[in-house]
Amino acid sequence: MIFRQYFDSVSCTYTYLLANQSGGEALLIDPVIEHCDRYIQILSELDLKLVKAVDTHVHADHITGLGELRDRTHCVTVMGKKSSADVVSMRVDDGDQITIDGICLDVLYTPGHTDDSCCFKMNDRVFTGDTLLIRGTGRTDFQNGNPRDAYNSLFNKLLKLPDELLVYPGHDYKGETVSTIGEERAFNPRLQVSSADEYAEIMNNLGLPNPKMMDVAVPANMKIGMHQDEPEIVERTLTAQEAVDKLSQSDAIFIDLREDSERAKNGLIPGSVHVPYQRLSEFSRPDGLLAVLSAQTGQQLLLYCAFGERSALALKELRNAGFENLRHLGGGLDAWLQASGPIVSMDKN
Repeated sequence: MIFRQYFDSVSCTYTYLLANQSGGEALLIDPVIEHCDRYIQILSELDLKLVKAVDTHVHADHITGLGELRDRTHCVTVMGKKSSADVVSMRVDDGDQITIDGICLDVLYTPGHTDDSCCFKMNDRVFTGDTLLIRGTGRTDFQNGNPRDAYNSLFNKLLKLPDELLVYPGHDYKGETVSTIGEERAFNPRLQVSSADEYAEIMNNLGLPNPKMMDVAVPANMKIGMHQDEPEIVERTLTAQEAVDKLSQSDAIFIDLREDSERAKNGLIPGSVHVPYQRLSEFSRPDGLLAVLSAQTGQQLLLYCAFGERSALALKELRNAGFENLRHLGGGLDAWLQASGPIVSMDKN
C-alpha cells in the first residue's frame, strides 16, 4: 500500500494519500486548497490516478481542496450525509464504505466536533478527523457541535475499536504524527472522565477563540459544488420533470454512473444501464458499450448520478470523445426523487 501524510503549517492540518499500488487509483483525505499543486505533482510522480477526494467534515480553519481537485482531475468528491456543503458527488453515512481499487474505508458517523463529522477506518488504522486528536479531542462549540454527541462518538465508537489500531488525526499542534486507540484511551487527558456530564463540563469551559479562518473557510467550504454554467452543460441539462417525461416516452437510455453500493442502497431509475463513472473511459471507447448503444439505437443517452456532479463531468468527457446526443439529469437522483420519479431496486431492474 502507498500511504503518505502531508502537513499544512498554517492550519496544522494533516492530509492523507492512499493507494494500493503505483499505477493504480488513489484517494485523498482532508486536502487543503493551497497544496493542490503539490498533491497533483505527487500523484504524477507515483503514477496514480486520483479518483476520490474525501473530507471528514466541513472545516473551519482552512479551505478544502475538494472542489479544486474535482475540477482539475475529475475525481469524485465525498463527504458525510449530514454535511452542509451545497453539492458533493457522493454522500456517505455510518456503515457505508468508500472504496477504490484495493482500498476500503469503513465510514463511522461521529458527530460532536461538528454535526457532520465522520471517521474512516481500515483494518489497521483509523482516520479520525477532528473527533479524536493525539492527546486531545476536537472542540464542540460551533457548527452544531455538541459535547454529549462527542462523548458518545468517542466512548461508544472509537474507543471500542482495537487498542492496536493506529490513529491518524486531522490536526496536530505539537508535531505528533500518529498514535493508537490504546494510547489515547490510557493517556489522552480529555478521555479520563467517568461520564458524559464530566466530559461536557470540560468541553463547555475551554474558552477557545474561534479559528482565524472561520469566517472565510466555513462559507467557502459550504459552496464547493461544481459550477455548471458553461453553455455546453446548460444546453444539455434536463430538469427532473423533463427526465421523468423522457422515461415515459421511452426515447432515451438512462445511464447510471453511480457505484453498486449507491444503487443497492438508494435504488435506480427503471431500465437504467450501469456505467460506473470511474470506468467511463473504458465504456466510451469506439468499441465500448456507450458507443454501441448510441450507434445501434440512435437514442439519446441520459446520464445521471446521485447529485448531478459526476453526470456533468461525464457529459464533458463524452462530448470530448465525440458523443453528440447526450443529456444529463440536473440534481441527479436526488432531484428525481423530489419530482416523484419512479425507482426500482437494483435486483428488479
